[in-house]
Amino acid sequence: MTRRTVAAMAAAVLGAAGVAAALTTTATAGPPLRPDLDGGLVAAMARDFRITPDQARDRIARETAAAGTEGALKARLGPGFAGAWLNADATELVVGVTTDAQIQVVRDAGATPKRVARTLAQLDALKAGLDRNARNAPATVPGWYVDTPTNEVVVLARDVAAGRAFAEAGGLTDAEFRVEPTTERPRPLIDVIGGNAYYIGSGSRCSVGFAVEGGFVTAGHCGRTGATTTQPSGTFAGSSFPGNDYAWVRTAAGNTGRPLVNRYPGTVSVRGATEAPVGASICRSGSTTGWRCGTVQQKNASVTYPEGTITGLTRTNACAEPGDSGGSWLSGDQAQGVTSGGSGNCTSGGTTYFQPVGEILQVYGLQLIVEGGSPTSTTTPTSTTTNPGQTTWQPGVAYAAGSLVTYDGVGYTCLQGHTSQPGWEPPVVPALWERVG
Repeated sequence: MTRRTVAAMAAAVLGAAGVAAALTTTATAGPPLRPDLDGGLVAAMARDFRITPDQARDRIARETAAAGTEGALKARLGPGFAGAWLNADATELVVGVTTDAQIQVVRDAGATPKRVARTLAQLDALKAGLDRNARNAPATVPGWYVDTPTNEVVVLARDVAAGRAFAEAGGLTDAEFRVEPTTERPRPLIDVIGGNAYYIGSGSRCSVGFAVEGGFVTAGHCGRTGATTTQPSGTFAGSSFPGNDYAWVRTAAGNTGRPLVNRYPGTVSVRGATEAPVGASICRSGSTTGWRCGTVQQKNASVTYPEGTITGLTRTNACAEPGDSGGSWLSGDQAQGVTSGGSGNCTSGGTTYFQPVGEILQVYGLQLIVEGGSPTSTTTPTSTTTNPGQTTWQPGVAYAAGSLVTYDGVGYTCLQGHTSQPGWEPPVVPALWERVG
């Protein structure tokens, strides 16, 4: 995909009827690559992808355009959207479609259509059946996820027979899943720092994910609600683990949030939180192994740690080791999430999972501090949710089956796991939401 092709793709999407309005609020492509991205981010990508710095910059530019295209097509195709993914070198964005009518829409946007059997909402619903049965997952089944390129649910298993039995117990048929043999043994990377170190209680250590107004977000397994922190000093104002793996710390007066992530050495600016597509490059920060890069492998993955199952994670092939937990994930200068856990190491390679940052911000009503804003860590968030189980519905959020939301003052429960989009408001999609109360 040349730079001219990328520009044509963006122009085609903006010109599609009904898409331009959606782009102004939820799917706007990020700004062009700036020279300041040539620092540690480009160098780390060149090292880990084994490409030149110029190739790394070109890849980031292609991925920025692809992210905008994916968001626009997701809104345009609505419930028929079947996921999107980049090929190995991020030169082609492939979009799953379920009807012939969608094929030309995807081509007009500059992407490649692929006819598949199931929509993304249907795939998420299949995976939700496994999530509901997570307590009965065998010890040899460390996780499962929706695999959009193959249009099926993948069950990771050290024992294939046990993985198959678990999938069938969750209501899946042979055509809806495959068992992927694995050696993974995920665990929370508890005693680690990401961008900057902070300490919990008697001295356990984790890392700051991203600065938000009033404090910072981090991994839920780092501390329970009410636990105190030092360097910076603060208190866990909310924490969820297992089930989820996110938390936020309200910092004490005198601590100032900055829109920066440590890249060992130096820093990278944070300018937004546009979600990167499957196949995009992504880099994370951790004190044990520094700045490491890989690609987004799958979204909406479930992982079973010894403490329980975590759902809604993103799976990557970027390596991590104990001491990297809670760290920041960036695609370009866009915040993606905070480190949860994984398998392997940075010598032989590994798999690492992160909790998407958008869900954390939505659940607790937080505002990400970005460059050009007014960073502060002393302002209390204006709409903190006291009950993470019920929040105001918003687009762009990965809702699991059973999630509770309010919309126009009315309560709804999620029937099928999915990522919310404009036009999928609870009152108009009864297949996804049921009114309660």
